[in-house]
Amino acid sequence: MNLQAIDTAAVQKLVDKGATDYPGMIVQVREGGRDWIGSAGVADVGTGQERLPQQQFRVGSITKTFTATLVLQLAAEYALSLDDTVEKWLPGLVRGNGHDGNRITVRHLLSHTSGLFAFTLDEELMRRYMGPGLLEHRFDRWTPEELVKISLSHAPEFEPGEGWSYSNTNFVLAGMILERASGMTYAELVEHRIARPLKLTGTYAPGHETGYRDRYVHGYTRLMRPEADAPSHDVSEQNASYGAAVGELISTTEDLTAFLGALLAGRLLPPAQMAEMFTMTPVPDGKWLDGYGYGLGISSVKLANGTTVHGHGGMIAGNWSYLYGTLGGERVTAQHVNGDWGCPPLDLFPEVLEAVFAPAAGGPVTA
Repeated sequence: MNLQAIDTAAVQKLVDKGATDYPGMIVQVREGGRDWIGSAGVADVGTGQERLPQQQFRVGSITKTFTATLVLQLAAEYALSLDDTVEKWLPGLVRGNGHDGNRITVRHLLSHTSGLFAFTLDEELMRRYMGPGLLEHRFDRWTPEELVKISLSHAPEFEPGEGWSYSNTNFVLAGMILERASGMTYAELVEHRIARPLKLTGTYAPGHETGYRDRYVHGYTRLMRPEADAPSHDVSEQNASYGAAVGELISTTEDLTAFLGALLAGRLLPPAQMAEMFTMTPVPDGKWLDGYGYGLGISSVKLANGTTVHGHGGMIAGNWSYLYGTLGGERVTAQHVNGDWGCPPLDLFPEVLEAVFAPAAGGPVTA
């Protein structure tokens, strides 16, 4: 694979396609300190503001890769162990209804092998956030303990370590353990351990903040209505505390490519923790994204041309995003659309990955 060139015309064609289905789309490709930006559509349907790589948006479950990185950093410093139990750090929290925090380890949480029910699939939570209820409930405030309690009201899906199931509850608990082990808030950990060292000026954990700290992309929803002409609603402002260390982060394509590039290049974790993070288990069909593997807070997929890329996708009200790159960090790409309908991770975004990481057919990546 020639990492000195990219078929920018092919990528831009897909970006233009994305902007016919969503208000706007942006793709940023970073290689060797140089960037190529492809954008189409708008960041704000009211003003017609164009899509820019410095604009902030909600990254959804890409947050999980940040969270796992923080956990592994603390593990490297012996502040915690991947084999520690949930009970050790959060005594008494995960008990009852078939649950036992003594049997669930930090490794189980980061690898989605704990068996804990995903609180986001709770019927009441879905009523609040996956349809018309979103407009009424998008400013609701949640604590991590409340989210865990919702999960524990459901029986475990399987015994810890004996299956695989994507569960946001795992990363709520991981975030709580991070705070207990470090004595810092999740927002402080993101700032001091990742954002500040990498100079990620647009990346932060908002907590209960409902707006943005800088220029941002407006996020739109059709409230899960399937009609192509269903009205869209601006849900840019929301309280993302239901995302916790699962999906609350705000970032930019500029920052995301810098973060993943540094992670894949081994600049954020020592070799032993890199090996832990990137030991992939095939995702069982029908459990998440077919054909993908999952490590610790990060996934992998082998593209049609044989290239394997690592990263994560994310969805939160008003936003879909995808962040993947080659191990070593030679080439990384971030994608974002500011609408939450359809299912880009299963069609549009993988097409872009194929174009970005295909054998070179165009010109060099330029700044």
